[in-house]
Amino acid sequence: MSRDPVPIGRRVAYLRVRRRLSQQSFADRLGKSKSWVDKVERGVRSLERVSTIRDVAAVLRVDVAALLGRDVQPTGVAEHREGVARIRVALSAYPMAFGRPAGREVMSAERLAREVRQVWMTYQHARYPRLVELLPTVVTEVHRAHVHDPEAGRAAVVEVYRVTAALLVKLGEGSLAWLAADRAMSAAAGDRVLLGCAAVQLGQALRASARAGPVLLAAASQIADGTPDGMSLRGSLLVQAALVAARAGDDRAAGDLLDEAAELAARVGDGHDRCWTAFGPTAVELARVTAAVELGDGPQAVARHEEATGRDGWRWLPIEHRAAHLIDAARGYLQADDPTNAARVLLRADSIAPAEIRHRPAARDVVAQVARAPDAPPMITQLAIGLGVL
Repeated sequence: MSRDPVPIGRRVAYLRVRRRLSQQSFADRLGKSKSWVDKVERGVRSLERVSTIRDVAAVLRVDVAALLGRDVQPTGVAEHREGVARIRVALSAYPMAFGRPAGREVMSAERLAREVRQVWMTYQHARYPRLVELLPTVVTEVHRAHVHDPEAGRAAVVEVYRVTAALLVKLGEGSLAWLAADRAMSAAAGDRVLLGCAAVQLGQALRASARAGPVLLAAASQIADGTPDGMSLRGSLLVQAALVAARAGDDRAAGDLLDEAAELAARVGDGHDRCWTAFGPTAVELARVTAAVELGDGPQAVARHEEATGRDGWRWLPIEHRAAHLIDAARGYLQADDPTNAARVLLRADSIAPAEIRHRPAARDVVAQVARAPDAPPMITQLAIGLGVL
């Protein structure tokens, strides 16, 4: 068990206030004195007896584990960090550059395709701890396959770098995510479709940088075919460019790019996942919510969120996509001064994709913001305490 960063007295005081209990009324319910409560909250007196801890938790309406600050970090956090370190080691290998011999038998193209599909599906189901375990081996295998047959193995290299970058963005490993996306771009050079695939993740990794916009638009301009795959890729690149523009405060550019993406999405339709993009009309509407949040327009974000999640296409999106959107929606509700609904969508995200909340630093920050709001529901407070963000 990791060390609890929040003293139990402070936690008791916070939860008591959240329950709108005075020290005296709290003491009365416990059968203790007001002085006893004051000393506990100031850390002068410790809570040691199990029966007392249970009584305090019952009055505060929280689990004993939450009151004690247990599991204040996601389960397996040490393993998670070790896994990221292993991904870093795998990305630090350069067998392709030197054409090293395979050494042992190279994984067949069919099996490699299955492995690539597995890691993408693991990502889309938001099973991030499992993906952290899988990726180092898969990265190594695609490197070896590329050395054995550079052209045949290139698509697998690009796809594995893509999903690696996508995961690392989630985990807040920005520099490492950029490295993986950059590797994908390098491996894709010369192939317009693969380059477009790689650029989608480059946009995710560099969303905070206005310099990513021209790269995304250049990649989109190279994909002019009217195939469903081509339109999905082009549309996804336009969405990423729009979000870069929104982050930079350019609402007009963001709107124009999303309108252009919407035209392509109408031709593609919902319920598809071409090139692992989940692109379609509903995805574009969710991007409008994110853009509104980035531009600080909470009311518009909330209105668009409530309309978009009522679409049939919402149910067809990958779990990861839906959970990530709910976190953006929570930010919109906060901007609209509605912590109750912000808490509601965060708890919904936690129910469908716990790792999105528990392993993504950006999501944990939103949980903390919502839990600190005066009118936040008790359940979000419990979640925040369990995550160790209060």
